Amino acid sequence: KIDYENGYSLYIGIPFCPSTCLYCSFTSYPLSMWKNKVDDYLDALEKEIHFTAVKFQHKKLNSIYIGGGTPTTLNAQQLDRLIRKIKCSFDLQHCVEFTVEAGRPDSITKDKLEVLKKHGIVGRISINPQTMQQKTLDIIGRRHTVEDIRRVYGMAREIGFDNINMDLIAGLPDETVEDMQDTLEQIKEMAPDSLTVHALAMKRASRMTQEQKKAQERGELAKNSEAETASTLSQMIELASNYAKQMGLEPYYLYRQKNIAGNFENVGYAKVDKAGIYNILIMEEKQSIIAVGAGASTKVVISDDKVIIDPKTGNPKKIVRAENVRDIQQYISRIDEMIERKGELLWH
Repeated sequence: KIDYENGYSLYIGIPFCPSTCLYCSFTSYPLSMWKNKVDDYLDALEKEIHFTAVKFQHKKLNSIYIGGGTPTTLNAQQLDRLIRKIKCSFDLQHCVEFTVEAGRPDSITKDKLEVLKKHGIVGRISINPQTMQQKTLDIIGRRHTVEDIRRVYGMAREIGFDNINMDLIAGLPDETVEDMQDTLEQIKEMAPDSLTVHALAMKRASRMTQEQKKAQERGELAKNSEAETASTLSQMIELASNYAKQMGLEPYYLYRQKNIAGNFENVGYAKVDKAGIYNILIMEEKQSIIAVGAGASTKVVISDDKVIIDPKTGNPKKIVRAENVRDIQQYISRIDEMIERKGELLWH
């Protein structure tokens, strides 16, 4: 059902979060600072969505992923506005997956879930606890409880979502192998349709990396040996694999990031027919992914009948990229420039 020659996927970025997690380096900004600019952001985003829909009207849209940030920081009316815009702009008859990363439980309400469900096009959502240890949630700056995770997950099931992904992170601050096992036991009780297990990546831009660096410089933080970190992570990842198997989830994709502790990887597990198609497509790099929104990165796969030479290497390019500015105000004020830049790329 995926058309690699004449198809494409769409990523829509919502760069707002209830608060910034300790480990985060993504394009995300606390909603409290930008509350009065969200509608202006959506105005600009809709303009870019419209351009993409017109530019690709003769191609098949195979998958849509709304990520961030946390898309459910939008209120119910704003979410409804965004879904309606997508529904009215694109021919969705070839769309085999529409994912919304609901993400943090402190951003999810019943009316927002009902908005996502009522349009009949959003089939997959993520509810991402990262951990089921309250002490860790407090440390990493997540303003919700373990019970909130259970409550929101149950609410999504009651509303009718039958394809729910959950994310976990192995190696969060002060967590032990026993903590990870307890988290996995609780996840097993909820029985998500897919589970993504990340090994913690120490990104330079994250608050956690900056704070740890300062603490080490002050001599306040003993740095664990690489062997000790790797051993703990290895046990956590093996546990996750075993629990996934118990839940009837099979591994379907794997990827590595820079600066992952112990040089481990992120692995997605899923029930049969519940694998995240967009996740596979973005890793395969065989289909163009058009990305809209602040900080979004478009990747266009060059067809065999076209040749674009890389000026640095002199070799033909297989993929060309267009990056949108990360800053929200810049994105809003320079949206025409973002569209023009994307237009030049897509013209090639």
